[in-house]
Amino acid sequence: MTAELTTHTPRVERAPLFLRISIALQTGTIFLQAVSAGWLLTSAHGETVHSVGARVMYGTSMLYLLAAILAWKAGGGSHRPVWHATGFLLLASAQVVLGIAHIPSIHLPLGVLMFGLSLLALARREPDRAGPAT
Repeated sequence: MTAELTTHTPRVERAPLFLRISIALQTGTIFLQAVSAGWLLTSAHGETVHSVGARVMYGTSMLYLLAAILAWKAGGGSHRPVWHATGFLLLASAQVVLGIAHIPSIHLPLGVLMFGLSLLALARREPDRAGPAT
């Protein structure tokens, strides 16, 4: 019985870790987007860097959603991160559309909002579902 419990424990612990890593990657890429936005205003290569960064940020938003789904389904976690990740992917989609349309009056504040929300998601602590150690 003990061997059976220990074989399932790493799977449960891996899902939240993958979720935390994906949120950290997302937060980092959003921060790099802010840096590349500054380059966009001051350098000839800034547009290329910001464009590539937008694709990477969108990919990390999709990774966050995947990690949230895995943490929920495979890890037995809460479904709440799935809703957060879905909302964030929608915000990232809006951000891409606004960037392509060159509407900085909404694009820039939305980027700041996304960075703040990503930081909040990264700082949020989930309750320990593993139970007491035996």
